[in-house]
Amino acid sequence: MTKTNAMRIIEKECADYKVHTYDGGALSGTEVAAALGEDVDRVYKTLVTTAGPGRFYVFVVPVASELDLKKAAAAAGEKSVEMLPQKQLLPTTGYIHGGCSPVGMKKLFPTFFDVSAEGKTIFVSAGKVGMQAELPCSVLVKITKGKFADITRE
Repeated sequence: MTKTNAMRIIEKECADYKVHTYDGGALSGTEVAAALGEDVDRVYKTLVTTAGPGRFYVFVVPVASELDLKKAAAAAGEKSVEMLPQKQLLPTTGYIHGGCSPVGMKKLFPTFFDVSAEGKTIFVSAGKVGMQAELPCSVLVKITKGKFADITRE
């Protein structure tokens, strides 16, 4: 298996992590959870938003949840944020849709993890479609200099 940039960064932190693979390409998050045989409450998706030119924010939420843009903006200290258009994802982060990891983006953007991940071992993209990394969220927070926030819809 070829290691991704995200996997190399995780390994530098000496994190005890596992890589899981699945077939099917860029599936929805709930389909990824099903393909891995995991609970949707343990599999998280990485969403990138913008508050204007050069102001990008990363949010990591459970795959079965929706990002609440008002809560996300409040967490980021912005008036509002909107989802980054898909065509801007690769040039901004270095990742494609379905393979976007909170670890190893082109730049270290402010990153927020939903409070539901606190104290858990979770799955996030390992930086490539079809690959998920399983590791303690505390390690992800350390690597990304992230914070926990209430960022999902009720």
